[in-house]
Amino acid sequence: MKKQNSGTSGNNRRQEQEDEKNQVRMADSAVRNSMQEQLRMLEQPQDEPQKFLKNNKYFTICIYAFVLVVASTIMIRAIILPNQTRNFFAGLIRAVGPFLIALLIAYILMPFVRGINRLLHRCFKKLPQKPGMVLSILIVYIIAVGLILTLLVYVLPEVVRNLGDIINRIPQGFNQVSSLLASLQERYPNFDFSSITSMLNDTQSDLMSGLSSIAGELIPVLYTASVSIVTWLGNFLIAVIVSIYMLYGKKQLLHMFRIVVYAFVPRNHIPLFREIVYDCNAIFSNFVVSKMIDSVIIGILCAILMAILRLPYIFLISVIVGITNMIPYFGPFIGAVPGAIILLVVSPMKALIFLIMILCLQQFDGLVLGPKLMGNSTGMKPIWIIFAITIGGRFFGVPGMFLGVPAFAILGYLAERYMRYRLRKRNIAMEDIL
Repeated sequence: MKKQNSGTSGNNRRQEQEDEKNQVRMADSAVRNSMQEQLRMLEQPQDEPQKFLKNNKYFTICIYAFVLVVASTIMIRAIILPNQTRNFFAGLIRAVGPFLIALLIAYILMPFVRGINRLLHRCFKKLPQKPGMVLSILIVYIIAVGLILTLLVYVLPEVVRNLGDIINRIPQGFNQVSSLLASLQERYPNFDFSSITSMLNDTQSDLMSGLSSIAGELIPVLYTASVSIVTWLGNFLIAVIVSIYMLYGKKQLLHMFRIVVYAFVPRNHIPLFREIVYDCNAIFSNFVVSKMIDSVIIGILCAILMAILRLPYIFLISVIVGITNMIPYFGPFIGAVPGAIILLVVSPMKALIFLIMILCLQQFDGLVLGPKLMGNSTGMKPIWIIFAITIGGRFFGVPGMFLGVPAFAILGYLAERYMRYRLRKRNIAMEDIL
């Protein structure tokens, strides 16, 4: 019995040893197979294309991270080195300035080119599309160049002459005001006009010393102005040429823009994106073009009324009124201040007549001409227009006062679209909210 048990245990040990050997052989085989697989991967030709598994989620995260890093770097640099950052962006704007001016010229002239093109095809129905577009661009630029030459030949010399006349009248105007104050002092001895007289004398002396210093530095100023004018004319010529190419190649530019949109905007959002871009363009272009036409008409009407009323400095004051009229609401009053000061040197009564004329002209513009040309192009309340003018003028000066209104109108339109979207998700109509 003992011999049988010992034989059984020996068999078990041998079986266990065999199992261990089999496991070792299997492990060695797995290691050899793994090494052979690695060798085959190393021996694989390098020119075979490697598979890359795209992951949209992580790709989007990488794009956001890259944009965040770039924006953070720019903000940190702007905070640490504000002067260098300002100089960098100023140089960048100067470099692309001609192209921005070209874009603005093409954007302003596009409605006129489109209108003349429609008129030509209505008159000449067999006119091909490309020759019609070329002819429309040519007509618009001939009219624009003619207007500019008219201003340079007839209006600008008159404006310069008016400015010279005003400078020559400054001492006479100060003497008249001083005589008026002296007569008032004699008539009303109880009132003290000495502070006003001393302030007037100080202003006259400061003004004359300023004019003398300008006259002493006239040659360097003329040299700097000549260089700036030549540079500006060169940039303007480049801008005009580029704007012609933009107008003629409008379809190609729009096609490139559509390619970019279809490449980055999801397909189901493209109709909404196109609608928003079209509405923003309509808001901006309607305001800019209509306001320019309105300002030209107001400037011409101001010149006509001043000629009827026999007021002096017609061209100078009309140009000032026309340019400042580009600023909504405050423009006519801003233009009236320098005109009234200029006429006050000549005659207080003429200055008063001019102010009454500007008030009537502003009422005509606000009640009749403006609504006819622009309608409700911005859709903004007066309080928001004043807010846009204030903010735009504070940060960007006079151009900001003009462009701030359409810019805020576009922001208001986008905000309204977003609010309607949020309310629609909650099954609430904006018209139902009291």
